[in-house]
Amino acid sequence: MSGPRRPWANPLVQFVVASILLFAITWWATGIFSQRAARSEALADARVTTELLAHSVAEPAMPARLVDGDAGAIDRFDRLVHDRLVVGDVRRIKIWRADGTIVYSDETQLIGRRFGLDAEQLSVLHSGDTEGSVSDLRRRENRFESEEGGLLEVYTRIEAPGGQPLLFEAYYSVETVKARAVDILQPFRRVTVGALLALLLLGVPLLGVLTLRLTRASRARERLLHRAVESSEGERRRIARDLHDGVVQELAGTAFALSATAREPGLSPRLSSELQDSSHALRRSLRQLRSLLVEIHPPGLDAAGLGAALEDLTAPAVTAGIEVSVSVSGIEGAPDHVVTLVWRVAQEAIRNAVRHAQPSHLSVEVRGDERQVWLSVADDGVGFDVADPGRDGSYGLRGLQSLVEDGGGRVQVDSRPGAGTTVRVAVERR
Repeated sequence: MSGPRRPWANPLVQFVVASILLFAITWWATGIFSQRAARSEALADARVTTELLAHSVAEPAMPARLVDGDAGAIDRFDRLVHDRLVVGDVRRIKIWRADGTIVYSDETQLIGRRFGLDAEQLSVLHSGDTEGSVSDLRRRENRFESEEGGLLEVYTRIEAPGGQPLLFEAYYSVETVKARAVDILQPFRRVTVGALLALLLLGVPLLGVLTLRLTRASRARERLLHRAVESSEGERRRIARDLHDGVVQELAGTAFALSATAREPGLSPRLSSELQDSSHALRRSLRQLRSLLVEIHPPGLDAAGLGAALEDLTAPAVTAGIEVSVSVSGIEGAPDHVVTLVWRVAQEAIRNAVRHAQPSHLSVEVRGDERQVWLSVADDGVGFDVADPGRDGSYGLRGLQSLVEDGGGRVQVDSRPGAGTTVRVAVERR
């Protein structure tokens, strides 16, 4: 019989917990992917802006002598383009020669300074592509950039009036990436959260109704099972009562009558002997019939009478010369259906042991606590291979397991050839 139902075993609770976990995972995943998407979007925007500034603003206005470091050319170029280059999210502008000399920057202290170009910058200078990455503010040429959140630098190639290739570099605040992430994330999260909430709001009532129906069906099935068991027990009681009050009483009366007739004077010794033999045969049949009645339904089968009922079950084993021990403890107040199940399992296990195991000792132990009742039937007989229950040594293993499972218990059979058999059963006490 199943144990107390735990809250997390409820399908409704499982659904709500799964929904919360799904919500948390989705929230985390959307944040990660939105950051990546925002970075890609911000970098794409920065590339477009950089190419526009480079080719539409800086390149057309560039004086011929700017690349030579002429102060007048630098001053004229700065007056023409400074306010059109450092706009919006642009934080810094640099124009480089191939040798690493900065020929123009909105930070005048960098003009004329020479720094080595890295592999990515040289690749852009030669290929004409547009590339970008997060700036390493620890580099010497970036010592004047102190943006707290970091900078995104984008390179593209322009040409001086004489056709000399130059590297145009624009710096953007990384805050642009974060702002873009928010722009991308918020609508997506609103849709995602809305869909999950809708699923939760629609799913919980639906699952609640289905769970209620399943619970009702399970309870109805349990009631039908109890009624079937009660009907079976009632039929057993009726058969036992009818046999006891009818056939058993008539056989007992006949046996007594034959015995009394055999002792009457005047009968021949032969007839008297035949009457005595008939009386003894009837008494043996009567004992067998009474044993059968006990097996069909023992009188007083409840927690208080289980010990006596088990003693009756083991009587044939004692008659067969098997040493038997019976112990019952801790089952006071156990429900009748639990006692009946324990008795039925013990009946099957004892019958199998006596018929097949050839034991010299048989022990039956029943014990319980406030939660469960345990049964152990152990013998020191020939045993069998549990992995091969189809052989004669199976002792009705399948029938025993079916009996326990139908009654809602758990059964374990331990045996091996030559080492006896132990049948253990646990039943919830409710």
